[in-house]
Amino acid sequence: MSDVFDITRWRPAPYLPQAEARDPALIFVIAVLCFLACLTALGALAGDRGARGWTGQLVGEATVIVRARGGETPDAAAARAAEALAGLPGVTEVRALEREKAYELIRPWLGDIADLDDLPVPRLVAVTLDRKQPATATALDKALKAQGLDAVVDDHSMWIKDIRRAAGVVRGTAIAIFVLIAGAAGAVVAFATRAGLAARRDVVEVMHLIGAEDSQISSLFELRFARIAALSGAIGAASAGLLGAVLRMIGGGAGITPALPIAWIDLLAVLPCPVLAALVAALAARVTARRLIKGL
Repeated sequence: MSDVFDITRWRPAPYLPQAEARDPALIFVIAVLCFLACLTALGALAGDRGARGWTGQLVGEATVIVRARGGETPDAAAARAAEALAGLPGVTEVRALEREKAYELIRPWLGDIADLDDLPVPRLVAVTLDRKQPATATALDKALKAQGLDAVVDDHSMWIKDIRRAAGVVRGTAIAIFVLIAGAAGAVVAFATRAGLAARRDVVEVMHLIGAEDSQISSLFELRFARIAALSGAIGAASAGLLGAVLRMIGGGAGITPALPIAWIDLLAVLPCPVLAALVAALAARVTARRLIKGL
């Protein structure tokens, strides 16, 4: 009877041993889930950083496509366009690109043509905008038309929208993966809780007879599985952090590819993993234990 009295005073050791035969398998499964969750977090952070870098570059630049009119040469038209935009507010630099640059851009579409001089190939003008107060595409177009130029302004807004949309998809996918992983971890803990209660059914019945409340009984399972999940989360987080550091060093400080730049500060994202794993495990154990105890 003294052992039962100890249970009501929050002494789980006699009835919930510190280690069981199935604990290593449980730790391994939860650690793998935490490892995958941490990798997802690192990938989402790297993808978001890459998207912000791309949009930052595109927002600060514009491209003008200039076509020659009448007897004017394409190079002269490009020079006039650059001159018209040079003094515009919100423009920091304007540069007319060489005709070879235009040829390089259209050659993949037209094939290896020996002489492109016979074709009306437009010229390109690269415009660098003030990042604080950039000139709008409308202002650029108005300045070009004022000089009688046949030009089209591309402010890369279409590409910026696509990049931001892709970044949103990455964030949404990461959140969905987190939810699935948390659900899987909760299901594993619920199964382990169910097995533990089934193995100690007689003990739970005796505890009820001496007046132990359901919350006291379930708390024993909550604490036990929270400790196991915290240990598993620490293992998974450490493994993911180590892999992230290796990928950063392999990529020369920019991650495995420039599209997914991993920063050292991103590795801090794995630190909350043990706490979150413990909270999920405790919640799953509480819900499962209380539901099963009521049915006894």
